[in-house]
Amino acid sequence: MMDLNTIECAYFSDGLEDEEIHSQITHQFSSKPHNNNIGIPAGLPPATSVHELLECPVCTNSMYPPIHQCHNGHTLCSTCKTQVQNRCPTCRQELGNIRCLALEKVAESLELPCRYFSLGCPEIFPYYSKLKHEALCNFRPYNCPYAGSECSVTGDIPFLVTHLRDDHKVDMHTGCTFNHRYVKSNPREVENATWMLTVFHCFGQYFCLHFEAFQLGMAPVYMAFLRFMGDEADARNYSYSLEVGANGRKLTWEGTPRSIRDSHRKVRDSHDGLIIQRNMALFFSGGDRKELKLRVTGKIWKEQQNPDGGVCIPNLCS
Repeated sequence: MMDLNTIECAYFSDGLEDEEIHSQITHQFSSKPHNNNIGIPAGLPPATSVHELLECPVCTNSMYPPIHQCHNGHTLCSTCKTQVQNRCPTCRQELGNIRCLALEKVAESLELPCRYFSLGCPEIFPYYSKLKHEALCNFRPYNCPYAGSECSVTGDIPFLVTHLRDDHKVDMHTGCTFNHRYVKSNPREVENATWMLTVFHCFGQYFCLHFEAFQLGMAPVYMAFLRFMGDEADARNYSYSLEVGANGRKLTWEGTPRSIRDSHRKVRDSHDGLIIQRNMALFFSGGDRKELKLRVTGKIWKEQQNPDGGVCIPNLCS
């Protein structure tokens, strides 16, 4: 990891697939209340007895086909069946390979609200298609965009902004231009996921600026890219540019920020950003080429639709 004590950051502002879904269908939805208080909204008819019938006695999640049963009629989900040594967890009888077709038929008749109802989703779905929707629901919580650790925190954007500031101690800035200076004493020590993160607030939105060093094949490189704290459709309303250079040379990058729905690793591995080879980075650093000194500048702007010509025109913040 990059020693943060060796990094100087100067800032200037102008003011500012089906297999995955099947796995979720098998194991995710629980009829019991979640810790995040997402559940069935008040005012809808309760189906507690049916939910209890469809609740696996082992993992307590709702069961989806194939639903298995023992000779005495006790049921459990297909995932847990492989973990109980083919013995019924209720009566200890041998399970065999009996499907509970009647309970599967009952499940077909159910319609349930999206689990993210309390976060704003108004949709109601048949039992068997609900989880497929929830995997893509626009109201689902976001994962923490902090890439330096396996952070499992999820939440809405205001919650994650506070989390990044208070728990990860991320630098927060207001404005749509930036000028950062990255310094590393030994640029030849390039470790995977050596990186920094800064959050910017402009146009009423939040953006994550990533800068890191990693191995691209056998070659060490530096990379900077921007992610939008929101969904992909909203991210397309913005553009950004990055520039790094010195000694009469410069590299530039212009693109659309990726949504934080896409993981940090996915964006990095797609090379969707400004990539600087180490030799070029050392050339930009000047001096004896033994210390990395990169100044990355950039700006964010909002694309506006021209009502006359239908062309997007940039709207730079003041």
